[in-house]
Amino acid sequence: MIEIKNISKKFRTEGGDIYALKDVSLNIADGDVYGIIGVSGAGKSTLVRCINMLEKPSEGTVCIDGVDMSLLSEKQLREKRKEIAMIFQGFNLLMQRNCLKNVCFPMELAGINRVEAEKKAIKLLELVGLKDKAYSYPSQLSGGQKQRVAIARALANDPKLLLCDEATSALDPTTTNQILELIREINQKLNITVIVITHQMNVVESICRHVAILDNGVVAEKGPVGEVFSHPKSEATKRLVFPEGSADNLRKSEPDEHIIRLVFNGAKATNTPMIARLALEKGIEANITYASTKSVDDKVYGYMLLGIKRDSNIIAETISYFMQMPDVYAEEVFLDD
Repeated sequence: MIEIKNISKKFRTEGGDIYALKDVSLNIADGDVYGIIGVSGAGKSTLVRCINMLEKPSEGTVCIDGVDMSLLSEKQLREKRKEIAMIFQGFNLLMQRNCLKNVCFPMELAGINRVEAEKKAIKLLELVGLKDKAYSYPSQLSGGQKQRVAIARALANDPKLLLCDEATSALDPTTTNQILELIREINQKLNITVIVITHQMNVVESICRHVAILDNGVVAEKGPVGEVFSHPKSEATKRLVFPEGSADNLRKSEPDEHIIRLVFNGAKATNTPMIARLALEKGIEANITYASTKSVDDKVYGYMLLGIKRDSNIIAETISYFMQMPDVYAEEVFLDD
């Protein structure tokens, strides 16, 4: 269990003190995949550096398995950090070493003999799908392959916690999905707790079970991913979840329309579109003013804005109709949503 209690981090500048984090509290269960998301400058990277004590919090505590990290001596902290691994956007591989030697490096630092280290490194490269690249150098690899080597290296000392700091930001969408699937497999096979730091909604949706929204150093919202993204309460979360479906798109609707937002959180796809079913079954016509949805394994994720005739009874009937569908949430929205 990782317990982050009332963490604040203050930096002194010529213009005065600046808080990168303010009273942040999170509980992350063993084996979870926990997303921390926010725009640039929200405090995400500062928080992850406080977790492994690369940055000492100005206030509050970080406890890992009941151990207060701030109370450890430098020697004790070095030992504890062996249980915490990190992967980064920039891979941070040693360019003069081949893949095998890169994975061996943390084991060398830990005093493991060369034969044992290389034997384990080969197994880790096999785990990430790169056994055939053991003697290749980073310059010979693609971005996705470099990140796989970085993941293998991160696992070398059998960590309990894997911190992923914008680990897919430099990758194309296809490679991003492959790396996220690999992290999911590692979490399941090795039961390693994973904390994902990102500004990308699709990363959290794809891999995380729980999420915290950071906004100007404050936790704006937290909880299960499906719950937070289906029913966003804070303005910061709404901006992330509905970046295009806010006031600008609502103003494009017709004057005699009200707007209903549909949120799909794994709703089962059907041969007959939902809007067509609404017209056939209820005789209610709806104008799609905006849609951002995707289908994964015959399930629909995303959201849609519908323009409905300005009539309170029709609005209520439409919302009731969609709310009866599994994994669909419907609400009326206004210009200030």
